[in-house]
Amino acid sequence: MMARVIDGKTHAARERAELAQKVATFRRVVGYAPRLDVVLVGDHPASAVYVRNKEKAREQAGMEGRVHRLPAETAQHELAALVADLNHDPNVHGILVQLPLPAHLDAQAILEAIDPRKDVDGFHPENVGLLALGRPRFVPCTPLGVMRLLKAEGIATTGREAVVLGRSAIVGLPMSLLLAARGTGDATTTICHTATPDPRAVARRADLLIVAMGRAETVDADWIKPGAVVIDVGIHKRDDGRLVGDVVFESAARVATAITPVPGGVGPMTIAMLLNNTYEAARAALAHSGGVGLLASLSEEGCVST
Repeated sequence: MMARVIDGKTHAARERAELAQKVATFRRVVGYAPRLDVVLVGDHPASAVYVRNKEKAREQAGMEGRVHRLPAETAQHELAALVADLNHDPNVHGILVQLPLPAHLDAQAILEAIDPRKDVDGFHPENVGLLALGRPRFVPCTPLGVMRLLKAEGIATTGREAVVLGRSAIVGLPMSLLLAARGTGDATTTICHTATPDPRAVARRADLLIVAMGRAETVDADWIKPGAVVIDVGIHKRDDGRLVGDVVFESAARVATAITPVPGGVGPMTIAMLLNNTYEAARAALAHSGGVGLLASLSEEGCVST
């Protein structure tokens, strides 16, 4: 029997529809909408596509925002100055600097320059630290999207053995923290990485396998415990134009009980979670500016944090 395919597009559409209702209420009650500003440096083709998709999703959600397009030769101090301006603009609630940046720029320094209260990507060290302590402010969007998918599909994590293939700060590390978190994940979690002697053997123990290796079609049926749930975070474009993940879908689907496709699995949820984080940033900014009464009105309207 083939695995159940987890339809990320459908779940993301539902998340975005619910968010659009909350944004409309926020605008009506508060007088303005949450605002997300995106910074795009250079003309990296994939980044341009990602930014267009984010811009379209933001508009559909009823949020405000702007894309700041800078030339590839932009200097470090020029990019840092723009980030500082956005940090100090009270009308901007979320800031996203699209990665990768041109090679001459220090991406980590730029990410750390973003006000952590506007860091809707969840990459700032302060936000990573809060997540590690079990007090998350903004969670990186892809791991958060995976957790929402699991919940929506009724896939339990408590007491299960989870294996994360990959330890990146963007996906692997925060994913492992979420899966192990008390009260929300409660899974026994293992991370495999480039120094793991036999990641295939570790992966085969997993009830829940999260694959974020960054290597196209690497994980096949031999890596998967029969009946496991497989979440494929990778996305790659083959020479023939096909989009594939880190998992060999057809092979894995014959062993797993549920699996995400590529495309149409985790990707749509990532953008939905970015918008959700922006909404939460706007709520937090309202509270910080003394808008407790307006927050109470939003709560009465059913616009509560999720």
